[in-house]
Amino acid sequence: MRYYIADCHFFHGALNERMDNRGFESTEAMNEYMLDKWNQKVRPQDEVVILGDLSWGKPEETNELIRRLHGKLYLILGNHDRFLTNKAYRASRFIWIKPYEEMHDNRRKVVLCHFPIMCYNGQYRMDDKGNPRTYMLYGHVHDTFDQRLMEQFQEITRNSVRHNMNGEQVHIPCNMINCFCKYSDYEPLTLDEWIECDRKRRMQESIS
Repeated sequence: MRYYIADCHFFHGALNERMDNRGFESTEAMNEYMLDKWNQKVRPQDEVVILGDLSWGKPEETNELIRRLHGKLYLILGNHDRFLTNKAYRASRFIWIKPYEEMHDNRRKVVLCHFPIMCYNGQYRMDDKGNPRTYMLYGHVHDTFDQRLMEQFQEITRNSVRHNMNGEQVHIPCNMINCFCKYSDYEPLTLDEWIECDRKRRMQESIS
């Protein structure tokens, strides 16, 4: 099984207290809650693709964290990750560390980057039933005004039409999912779980 998650920011107290307003009584409580949610879901042989900004901790703190995390870990490099600049971090715990990657997940392609890519490779690919064959998974923007802008862009794109190779008018697909950890209650999710999580969140926002 493969899971995805973004922007955990272990040890980053400022995100608990201000920007994300996560509401934990302390940074330590936040760390333990996220660790428990992760390990309750992920088995040792599962894969977890981290879409950036895993930890704000010091080398010894982060090394102990990634030792405790279940699964085979893959890191898409975020702007707050320090694994490539400080040799004291245990980078060998990761299968790979990359700024960008494309993988396949149950006959669908996933484009992986910490930063949202609005025109991503394979965006127009659909199967013979009209279902998306490519998803762009990202992080970085958390649940901020920037994420609201991303949602507006996606809505505008989906409501736009173009002519396909057969001269038919079709709506432009846009399947971007913010895998922000708070959206999933800090639990790594499969691609299908993220698709459903994203659908429910958008529906709730449209109602409220």
